[in-house]
Amino acid sequence: MRTRIEEIELNYICEGQGKDVLVLHGWGANINTILPIVNLLKPHFKVYALDLPGFGESTEPKEVFGSGDYARIVKKFMDKMNIKNIILIGHSFGGKISILLGVHYPEMVDKTVLIDSAGLIPKRGLKYYLKVYGFKKLRFLYKTFFFWLEDQKKMEKFYRLFGSTDYKDAEGIMRKILVKVVNEDLKPILKNIQAPTLLIWGDEDTATPLYMGKAMEKEIPDSGLVVIEGAGHYSYLDDYNKFSIILKAFLMPKNIEG
Repeated sequence: MRTRIEEIELNYICEGQGKDVLVLHGWGANINTILPIVNLLKPHFKVYALDLPGFGESTEPKEVFGSGDYARIVKKFMDKMNIKNIILIGHSFGGKISILLGVHYPEMVDKTVLIDSAGLIPKRGLKYYLKVYGFKKLRFLYKTFFFWLEDQKKMEKFYRLFGSTDYKDAEGIMRKILVKVVNEDLKPILKNIQAPTLLIWGDEDTATPLYMGKAMEKEIPDSGLVVIEGAGHYSYLDDYNKFSIILKAFLMPKNIEG
């Protein structure tokens, strides 16, 4: 299904009946990556999932968005669907958006589930800064010695050779958006989340390491962290059975066998 918000065409699905649930995917993903969660919950809830702007079948923003802009679009989507009270489930970047929604619209959020969530600036030691310095130096040398190529074509080739995976995969305005959102720190506002919050984390997550989940548990007043051993950044896929039990116990404590 399609809807239009702020000149952005949003692709979304809605399945099931009951209390409203919204599932938000991570950076570089789309509806398909969170279908296992949708399928798990649709026998018990009315479940929405959408391709965030610039992902899947949704169109890109016309300007450089930050996480707050994504949260604004999702809030307008909720209003358009006439959603008054909701359970938010966010993976990675979708978790970051869920945090912002929970902080700014607490009256609309009944429960929140953050799965390997983004939102904190990672710890950066000497190795990180050496890598950044080396990247910038390489970029300067590449510009200098390949001056005969057109600037845009030249730098695109450079970023595909030496950039991070997410950075290499992103193009155009989405690359600028990525640079903006990865440098946002939500730690100061975590204490303002009012809804009961379940944190689910893979202990082998390298994209948003487990220490971030532990930090969020300390900052969010009514929260609890459950660690899935042997799981990575997509912990809900790495051990789907365990994830299903955990999620049902939080959302349907009286019906976890359903």
